[in-house]
Amino acid sequence: MTEHIRVALVDDQQMVRAGFRMLVESQDDLVVVGEAGDGEEALRLLAEVEADVVLMDVRMPRLDGVETTRRLAPGEAGPRIIVLTTFDLDEYAFAALRAGASAFLLKDAAPPDLLAAIRAVHAGDAVVAPSTTRRLLDHFLADPVAARRASTTAESRLAAVTEREREVLVLIARGLSNPEIAAQLFLSEATVKTHVGRLLAKTDSRDRVHLVLLAFEAGLAGSGPPGRAP
Repeated sequence: MTEHIRVALVDDQQMVRAGFRMLVESQDDLVVVGEAGDGEEALRLLAEVEADVVLMDVRMPRLDGVETTRRLAPGEAGPRIIVLTTFDLDEYAFAALRAGASAFLLKDAAPPDLLAAIRAVHAGDAVVAPSTTRRLLDHFLADPVAARRASTTAESRLAAVTEREREVLVLIARGLSNPEIAAQLFLSEATVKTHVGRLLAKTDSRDRVHLVLLAFEAGLAGSGPPGRAP
């Protein structure tokens, strides 16, 4: 029997949580392990139960989704967090991604898209489209001082990255999958996976979403070998 993906629901609206529960539990491979109405409740819940994926509202009373994500996300052992918001360009959602969330979705996303996102982040894949990441970064790094600060920090994290790993990072930021990167750079998929693993370790990035953020902050998304446009 396939092991269930354990999902926790964090949203201050009970009806929203009820809808998510019905959707999640309609799937044979998913199970809801708990619910919380705000960040403080979520921290208590997740100290008692193990969850693989958290559906996290960002705008909540007492403790919002950004700070809750920051406290839950560090390290590989923490749950993968999908940020849910009403607005496409939401500063809370962007802050939550930088705090460690693995996905960004609108609350009106189609049910199949939400289910696919749960399975994708559980598998370690990115869910935030590079085009969405670009718009978020363009919007919230419009301040030249903030942009320079982000670029400087990003470059310091890239100091140990090789030229080939940098090429792989550029293509990740453009939305290419491992097989597509392998074809683009004339490498085997196994070699690409090795490069991705080294990128994650060297830059202290949790998953591909955070590699995408890093590439955009470093100004790499428009450089390197030609690939699919974001």
